[in-house]
Amino acid sequence: MIFQRTIQNVNRAKDIALILMKYGFEEVITHTALKKIIGRSPKSVLRRHDPQFTDRSTEERIRMAIEELGATFVKLAQVISNRPDVISPKLIKEFEKLQNQVHPESYETIIAAIEKELQLGVNTLFAYVEKTPLGSASIGQVHRARLRNGQEVVVKVQRPKVSEQVRKDLDIIKEIVRLSEGYFRKKGVLNPLDIVETFEKVMLKELDYNTEARNMDQFRKFYEKNTDFYVPKVYKDISTKKILVQEYVKGCKITDVARLHAWGIDPQNIAERGMEIYMSQIFEHGFFHADPHPGNILIQETGRICLIDYGMVGKLSTRDKFNFAGVFINMAQRNPQRMARSLMQLALDSDVKNVKKLEADLSELIEDYVMLDVSETNINEFAISLQSIIYEYKLQVPPSVFVILRSFTILEGIGKTISPSFQFYEFLKPYGAKIIREQFSFEQLKKNTISTAMQLSYFLKQLPYDAQDITTQIAKGKLNIKIEQQGHQQYLEKLDLIANRSIMAFLIVGLLIAASLLMNVKFSSGLTTASGVPIFSIIGYVVAGFLFLILMITILRRGRL
Repeated sequence: MIFQRTIQNVNRAKDIALILMKYGFEEVITHTALKKIIGRSPKSVLRRHDPQFTDRSTEERIRMAIEELGATFVKLAQVISNRPDVISPKLIKEFEKLQNQVHPESYETIIAAIEKELQLGVNTLFAYVEKTPLGSASIGQVHRARLRNGQEVVVKVQRPKVSEQVRKDLDIIKEIVRLSEGYFRKKGVLNPLDIVETFEKVMLKELDYNTEARNMDQFRKFYEKNTDFYVPKVYKDISTKKILVQEYVKGCKITDVARLHAWGIDPQNIAERGMEIYMSQIFEHGFFHADPHPGNILIQETGRICLIDYGMVGKLSTRDKFNFAGVFINMAQRNPQRMARSLMQLALDSDVKNVKKLEADLSELIEDYVMLDVSETNINEFAISLQSIIYEYKLQVPPSVFVILRSFTILEGIGKTISPSFQFYEFLKPYGAKIIREQFSFEQLKKNTISTAMQLSYFLKQLPYDAQDITTQIAKGKLNIKIEQQGHQQYLEKLDLIANRSIMAFLIVGLLIAASLLMNVKFSSGLTTASGVPIFSIIGYVVAGFLFLILMITILRRGRL
């Protein structure tokens, strides 16, 4: 079985390599582990030079290659498209064109998959399952159905063998990145293995529909008393890892303004209530729907808002929530210094060399955005500018931050579509004030005090043990102090090279002088040649000549490099 899997992985890796070559990415193959499993194929090289590919930009060819590589790579692109700290804005824009709509599986295949997973005949549970799917994506597709008790439902079915394909692709991607980490770092991807491992977690969660069911249950608990917002019920008793059965919600897309007017619903009111719900998800619960595009937001005839498709959700810790809100609050207060501090505190890891320059860039962002009239503001432009700053300063902020910014852009677009007078920024202001009140509330201060006291208590308890350990290391002579100079490595290497060459030159000169002096010393006949030249002198000249040859070769080779 292991042998068979290895062969399958090799065959799939060859397919990946050929597709990369087809779109002109032969460099990726020659500089990564893919080179070991594929030879230079003339046909592939010819296809690489096809004008329909080479005339396109690098970003376009990357997107086209990903589409041909299949579901795993499409999902990978969609995940990292929310990471402007990892890839360039141009590539993000290109990834937004990736289509998740794919050719649907046949009705017979879907029915067979349902019966295999539930170990029951489809007619035992369902009165009918519609033949035409409501939607078809790379991982699964959705069909409307009716249970035997008359309840209208939708059935989300995972495509057959997609799980095996995804896991196989993940194994290949991890192995390629592991063996080629240096190449990716040179290309500006600073933490390629971390990216792949994060993507793997996201992908494996998406392959398990139980995760989506738990997300829906969590949202239902948060909003069980909210009459403006509804989360469909999940039928857990007939849902599994590969089948998700949930309540069918009748309604129209949020952007169907004509239908809203026909139902007597004010689109402006819908936009405002929708924003209130989404802001509460982020700033109150720290648990939010991560894909609020128009197709996932339904409006019922009563005016109630319903979100569907909870496969992707985002989370913000209390600390991240305060720091993220701080970015907007300090921007509104036109304080680039505190805005920079909030941004750096939000980052998981930040090593900003020039904080003053960061503050200057944020000051320019504030001037470009806050100084405008409210009617002229555009959250999309702000998000792009902020993401560019994060990318430039390599701030590793939580991925959820980029998901939120993307969601803000989508929601602003929806709001302006259904209500031209919609002003997104107006909804941020009250939540900014609310976050400040929460941050300095008695309850939050009490939590912070307890947390600080616990950390201090742990530190004081651990201090004697740490001190004893340091003392023991000193006594054994095992305490090492590492001093690293930053920014001088290139000059140190040059000095080291000059020193080595100087030493060798002195050694050559010394050998030549010694050999020459020995010429004047009288040795016994056994230590001289037939012509009377001392053997020690000959050895000195030969060694000096050999060292001189090595020195010249290294100098010439260094010059060529």
